[in-house]
Amino acid sequence: MVNLELYRVFHTVAKCGSLTRAAEELYISQPAVSQAIKQLETQLGTPLFNRLHRGMELSAQGGALIYDDVERALSLLAGVEDRLSELHRTATGTLRVGASETIFQYILTPKLVEYRRRFPEVKIELISDVSPRIIELLKSDRCDVGFLNLPIEEDDDIVLTDTIMLLDDVFVAGREYEFLKGKELTVRDLAEYPLLLLEPNTVARAAVDHYAESLGVHLQPAIEVDSWGFMKQLVESGMGIGCIPRQYARRRLGEGLLFELDMKPAMPSRSVGAALPKGASMPFALRAFMDLVRE
Repeated sequence: MVNLELYRVFHTVAKCGSLTRAAEELYISQPAVSQAIKQLETQLGTPLFNRLHRGMELSAQGGALIYDDVERALSLLAGVEDRLSELHRTATGTLRVGASETIFQYILTPKLVEYRRRFPEVKIELISDVSPRIIELLKSDRCDVGFLNLPIEEDDDIVLTDTIMLLDDVFVAGREYEFLKGKELTVRDLAEYPLLLLEPNTVARAAVDHYAESLGVHLQPAIEVDSWGFMKQLVESGMGIGCIPRQYARRRLGEGLLFELDMKPAMPSRSVGAALPKGASMPFALRAFMDLVRE
């Protein structure tokens, strides 16, 4: 079978009418072009060009007979290559994103809106659940990318790829506790007041428990809640002191509905990270989303 590149050289020479101009268009040397034409003529068993002083002319019994067919064939192949290339440059299919409701609300929503604007052909499936459940979905190929509250236990079946936001857990109170505003407090002082914490078996609860226990204090919450939104409402209503990432309470803090207690020492920062199944492929739809998240 004739090498396809020989037909490409033939087509270019015929189009340019000159070995020199064809060599320039193909970015190869003129002798290489001449050798390719001779090789094709040998394999086809007929002269393809008449060598004239002014250039190259298709021979009536050779090149002129096959030129139109070669041009159509090359055009079809170019279309195939373009379509395959488009698969790597255009987002299509389904993107399955897993995260907690809070991460969707405070971090991912603007990214998802912009992604939909850029890639409207992609079907987006949002899977809202706690981080341990998202990890299981990643491992069972029911989720393409998960956004997790860190730290998590090391797992050989997933790969943490990015830290997308740092979270600063702070203790906050409402107007019922304004007498504490500006007062330096320790975690032991909090035992005097009703404390609102996220429910057990969450990364956020583990972080605040670890902070307190490292200072020799075991926290006993008066109320345990299952969402940051509910906690903010209760704290704002004067039900007690809550612990929440500053990034999730910016609006209420800015409006003065809540205020931040001056804790010494402050809680260490934690983060939200992106995780992928280990060894999974990275289709363009997913790569494009990850690039957008990193912007």
